[in-house]
Amino acid sequence: MPTPQTDLQAAPTASFQQQFHRRWSSLRDPHVRALAWLLDAPDLLDAHAPRWAGRIASIGALSEMDVTWLQALDKNPRELYLLINAQQSARLGRYAEKLLTFYLQQTGRLVAHNVQVRNGPNETIGEFDFLVHDEAREQARSEGRSGLVHWEFATKFYLLESHRDQMQADAFVGPNLADSLGAKMDKIMQQQLLLSAHPAAAQYLPQAVTRAQALVKGWLFYGETTEAASVPAALGISAQHCRGFWCELSALQASDNDHYLVLPRLEWLAPARAAAGKTLSGAQLREAVQLLFSETLAPVMIAVCDVDGDVALERRRGFLVPDDWRGKAAQRVQHAVVQI
Repeated sequence: MPTPQTDLQAAPTASFQQQFHRRWSSLRDPHVRALAWLLDAPDLLDAHAPRWAGRIASIGALSEMDVTWLQALDKNPRELYLLINAQQSARLGRYAEKLLTFYLQQTGRLVAHNVQVRNGPNETIGEFDFLVHDEAREQARSEGRSGLVHWEFATKFYLLESHRDQMQADAFVGPNLADSLGAKMDKIMQQQLLLSAHPAAAQYLPQAVTRAQALVKGWLFYGETTEAASVPAALGISAQHCRGFWCELSALQASDNDHYLVLPRLEWLAPARAAAGKTLSGAQLREAVQLLFSETLAPVMIAVCDVDGDVALERRRGFLVPDDWRGKAAQRVQHAVVQI
């Protein structure tokens, strides 16, 4: 059966990108924009969903002080750059951790981060991503609950394998097919959030951990038949989560009247903002992605942009995948179902 065509021009404007560009129109520095996305974007998971039993953290709404701070940081981001450039890494998760570390340091909430727990010299039990002060710590003290909150932090990008009749967490798979939303959350909930209960953990903690939660940001991507679909509430995914599309390169109907960007991995967080001269035509996009696929078969993130004067702003985003990716994703999902 032929692959359905994905018409990028016919797709509706993504409201999240519009809101982000409007709210953060003054920000120009790419790292500050990424930090603004991390702090202000909808959580990937619904903190109130029964599935999570209260173990989902949220940064919450930004205050006017936070907004003013980000605007000032954009004008003088030197301290942020010092942290980002220390021990540079090409890993997106590590980059996002540095952004969150900077914010928690600046706001005085950070107690410690990346705290390894060892059981003797040769056995590592696990690692606390973040140990933070509870924002409600004054109330907690009054109720005899003073202590720390353990945050496991993740920034994830998953594509829904769209040939399944029933949506499930394991049907959301990572671009490299090595991970799924279901497997990731099982590991966090059943292993990582239990670290403070291990007998070896106490010696590494300045105070007792009173709560352990997962803070999860990211984007979910949907195929041409599921992009507008609502996600079952039972999955515990936030209804406001950031979303995009995915399709095979052969299914792409790229127009030379549109403007496109290929997004490097460390630019996957915030909606793209670039000089208009850096955008590609439809033909140039196809050529660039084909070249990337000749080097590696990893899916490629692109942004579909509107151009206003000399600035290109992301309207939609999506993954372009090799033509055999869909079949491999279906096998990955089927394997996960068999393992359950």
